[in-house]
Amino acid sequence: MTRYLALLTTALLLAGCQNLGRQPTPEAAIPAPTAKTSTPQPAGSFREDTLYDLLVAELAGQRNRFDIALTNYVEQAKSTQDPGVAERAFRIAEYLGADTPALETAQIWARNAPDNLDAQRAAAIMLARAGRYDESMVYMEKVLQGQGDTHFDFLALSAAETDETTRAGLLKSFDRLLTKYPHNGQLLFGKALLLQQDGRADEALKLLERNPAAKREVAPLLLRARLLQSEDRSAEALPLLEAGIRQHPEDRRLRLAHARLLVELDRLDQAKREFAELVSQFPDDDDLRFSLALVCLEAQAWQEAQVYLKELVARGSHVDAAHLNLGRSYEELDQPEQALAEYAQVGPGTDYLAAQQRQTEILLGAGRTVEARQRLAEARKRQSEYAVPLYLLEAEGLASADQLALADQTVQQALQQYPNDLNLLYVRSMLAEKRGDLGQLESDLRYIIAHDPDNAMALNALGYTLADRTPRLAEARQLIDKAHQLSPDDPAILDSMGWVRYRQGQLADAERYLRQAFERFPDAEVAAHFGEVLWARGKRSEARKVWRAGLDADADDTILRSTLKRLTGSETLR
Repeated sequence: MTRYLALLTTALLLAGCQNLGRQPTPEAAIPAPTAKTSTPQPAGSFREDTLYDLLVAELAGQRNRFDIALTNYVEQAKSTQDPGVAERAFRIAEYLGADTPALETAQIWARNAPDNLDAQRAAAIMLARAGRYDESMVYMEKVLQGQGDTHFDFLALSAAETDETTRAGLLKSFDRLLTKYPHNGQLLFGKALLLQQDGRADEALKLLERNPAAKREVAPLLLRARLLQSEDRSAEALPLLEAGIRQHPEDRRLRLAHARLLVELDRLDQAKREFAELVSQFPDDDDLRFSLALVCLEAQAWQEAQVYLKELVARGSHVDAAHLNLGRSYEELDQPEQALAEYAQVGPGTDYLAAQQRQTEILLGAGRTVEARQRLAEARKRQSEYAVPLYLLEAEGLASADQLALADQTVQQALQQYPNDLNLLYVRSMLAEKRGDLGQLESDLRYIIAHDPDNAMALNALGYTLADRTPRLAEARQLIDKAHQLSPDDPAILDSMGWVRYRQGQLADAERYLRQAFERFPDAEVAAHFGEVLWARGKRSEARKVWRAGLDADADDTILRSTLKRLTGSETLR
């Protein structure tokens, strides 16, 4: 996804995988018995010590001593096997999130109240939480036979983190029940979830098509939409979600899935309207408000985005992220001073370094080098835990602004305070490369590799430099091959894999790796290398096409321009 949408992270939860009675806050001590609570034995039929323990448990609950209440009720549930006591013990354990006693007491309750569907359901869900799926299915089948509300979806979802063998066994249990109940929507939905977990999206979709509930109930609708998206059939998911919204106009999950799908399909104006509707329906949900702001940014509706971002700041929600994105919006509106003011308000945390980097780039771009460095020095004093990253940011910013002497000075200053820091040494090695000091580069990179042998970035940097600048091709290839083993999909490493093979005269292999690199990251330097290999193989038309793409990415790239000059006689393609 594009840069402003990386934080659209509000989760969609499938209905049916609810907690069984867990309370959000302990406001009322032990939850009171309900009308459905199993009838306990008459007091006279309990032994005196049992009555005493139960009385102590109730008094302990009223005094917020839930540990005593739970212990006494669990002991008496085991001792008496009374379904009413067992249910009470289960409710307390579930309320407290104590899964082991909840499982024990749910089973006692279910055994002693075989006709109570709540008891059978409680045992089924607690067994599923414990990973005991075969036993869980037995209890859930009893609920199904009694025509109660089943939670086969919960069983399926709880198996998501298990191994293939466990899921295969659970799938067989679903198939066994489906032979008896072929049209049961919950069973069909649960099996579809299991098929999705195994990557069998097409089978899951076909199964849901057999399920009438999949056309009208929210959870199956959401699952169908997700499965279509996973099969690159997002356009088919759109009318499905729209039909669901017409049936359930107030459902947050459907509207959110619809909004996110519109973003995925790059229908940003519609996505904005959908997110605005969600914010209108749920005005206290600042995650939705932040998502709306991000969609506005992606749609380049800068001032509209600012409205929502300022609301977030006023509400004290997503404050740092709001300031960061306000800064970006002001940059897009060519208002650098306002952008700097917003970035300066981003505090320590996830967005801090990004804000510092943007401040530095604005100031360096405006020629305000002294001010940029002063701000970073002050930031290091205020937030010492960020000292090294801020030094790195300063050095890299200065290097990008072609102020190499100051960049070197910054790194040397940092290394005096943090000697042998591997990140600082890596930056120093890259600055040495810019100066042509290959000795310093190799010394720093070999130190990094000696202390971090699996540092793919250092291995690749040294290998590429040796391949590009020296005749030590066998050594270069060994380093690059190891980097590739560690990070096989990294475009920079794929570029090096191709380049060292080109230097060794292995043109077919070189083309293969460079094509992979260019497909993943079509920047100017990769284009220079890929185009040169194509040129050497006589594929000159394709080489020119690749170089044009590289020039579109960065017309001033020195490596690409020098390659063109050397091979075609001109730094530009006529």
